[in-house]
Amino acid sequence: MATLSPLLKQATPVLAERGEGVYLYDTAGRRHLDFTAGIGVTNTGHCHPRVVEAAQKQVGTLIHGQYTTVMHEPLLRLVDALGDVLPEGLDSLFFLNSGSEAVEASIRLARHATGRQNLVVFHGSFHGRTMGAAALTTAGTKFRAGIGPLMPGAAIAPFPQAYRYGWSEEEATRFALRELDYLLVTASPASDTAAFIVEPVLGEGGYIPAPPAFLEGLRERADRHGILLIMDEVQTGYGRTGRFWGHEHSAARPDVLITAKGLASGFPLSAIAAPAALMEKAWPGSQGGTYGGNAVACAAALATLQVIQDEDLVGNSARQGARLNDGLRKVAADHPEIGDVRGLGLMQASEFTTSEGEPDAAAAQRAHKAAAEHGLLLLTCGAHGNVVRMIPPLIVTEAQIDDALDLWSRSVTDAVG
Repeated sequence: MATLSPLLKQATPVLAERGEGVYLYDTAGRRHLDFTAGIGVTNTGHCHPRVVEAAQKQVGTLIHGQYTTVMHEPLLRLVDALGDVLPEGLDSLFFLNSGSEAVEASIRLARHATGRQNLVVFHGSFHGRTMGAAALTTAGTKFRAGIGPLMPGAAIAPFPQAYRYGWSEEEATRFALRELDYLLVTASPASDTAAFIVEPVLGEGGYIPAPPAFLEGLRERADRHGILLIMDEVQTGYGRTGRFWGHEHSAARPDVLITAKGLASGFPLSAIAAPAALMEKAWPGSQGGTYGGNAVACAAALATLQVIQDEDLVGNSARQGARLNDGLRKVAADHPEIGDVRGLGLMQASEFTTSEGEPDAAAAQRAHKAAAEHGLLLLTCGAHGNVVRMIPPLIVTEAQIDDALDLWSRSVTDAVG
């Protein structure tokens, strides 16, 4: 008899039978308000009819056309459609299966294109669990412990976590940029640094938005030193933050963009985008893979993009995200155990702390568990596990936001009194 690995712990007790829109239904028929979206994947909701139709049609036509062997229409149409939403100049794409794979591909590209080894990442980052990506991940020791030696060449600089430092956003930004400058003359010489890799909002690291001035400071330093700026938009992309791309809350623009999660509404697909002149600097044979650019995943991704545009889901993310943030702040005002509420768009979080301002993972876990009992599915994050995050599908309505806030308020009361 085979079983799943004992390390695969469920965040909620739900045995899902089907999904519809913002809801999951378990095998007992109970409906759950899903504010996890498969960790930010089902941006168009569970089983959006247009995505289902596109995938079903493609399954009956061509399931797999390995794209370095043969070409297929879904991939070509997707490339053309993405050209309308990618940042200006990022006109060349390479498709893979997962976010971690896309991060690995961006590492290869950066090192090939610059002839430099080092990569600078930022405290609290999550870039994946594969060996190269894990070396770049500092969201928690569980992602990198016990597997060393890790890939060399990774240098870690501070991220402007204003709440953690007890500073204003401006103070935290000045500190982080000053320390980055110091790192470039100490641990990772600018002449040896291939790229800065940054999430516009820390994901696993605690849902902390990067201040616009920080991203713009990275852009300025990248230009000054001939370093590439890679935006990891695996979780922040596709409207999640209320802009199509998370970095668009700033004036900074990437040299390489990484996307996955919301790209295909649950079908495995990821990509990196870069200017053609940069992409062609990758060495022959460094890009490829059996399943990348799968025909069914590409058909689903094309339908996903059309739904996002036709239903104004980016705009809805901004509107409903503001409503959610406002409601979370009202709950926090009644419960001092919630030390901070933050986020962009439909990427919102509540951080639990003790009366001394220390991380309170136990309270966060109690609130998270109580929410599941009330029918609201959430996730935790942060290095200490004391942050509860909300990631609803971008189709969420005002009424569903209000339902979630009511359930959350009751859950926090159950957890902390």
